[in-house]
Amino acid sequence: MKKFLLSLLILLTVASVPASIEAKKKVRRTAKTEKYAYLNDVERKVQGKHMLSLQWLSWKYFGYVNITKQPDGTITCRGEQLARNCKDADNDCKTNDDYIKLDGVIDIVDASHLIFVGEIRQKIYHINNGEEVLRKGTFNFVATGNRKYWRMQEMENPVDECVDYIDIYFKR
Repeated sequence: MKKFLLSLLILLTVASVPASIEAKKKVRRTAKTEKYAYLNDVERKVQGKHMLSLQWLSWKYFGYVNITKQPDGTITCRGEQLARNCKDADNDCKTNDDYIKLDGVIDIVDASHLIFVGEIRQKIYHINNGEEVLRKGTFNFVATGNRKYWRMQEMENPVDECVDYIDIYFKR
């Protein structure tokens, strides 16, 4: 009787192993599918034309960045905000050739966090004696709370003691 029970126990254990392996694979496939579906939804949200602003230029007249997925899967981000005529600008500017320009690639962490790798060029008449400021590297753009934009987290201007609010807005 003991041999019979032991044989039955071994048989049941061996028979259940493939089922449990298949169940684990199915859970992994489902989780992977859900992750890819989430990333595809986020990619659709991120890709396209977005308003861009730097507070020194204007929060009234926006620039734009185009975020595009390339055939190789890379997501590029290029765009600019240019100063308007001084009489139309939010700030009391002395020149109208100020700007901010972004050129790089984006890695999507999740819907609220983008990593931008590339160059950010800005020229503002009262920063760095009106000379261009170039930033190269990795920058985090994060949407917090109920904000409808991603704000660059590395806000401290590298050559002047000021804070730059660089924002990329969600598509409308």
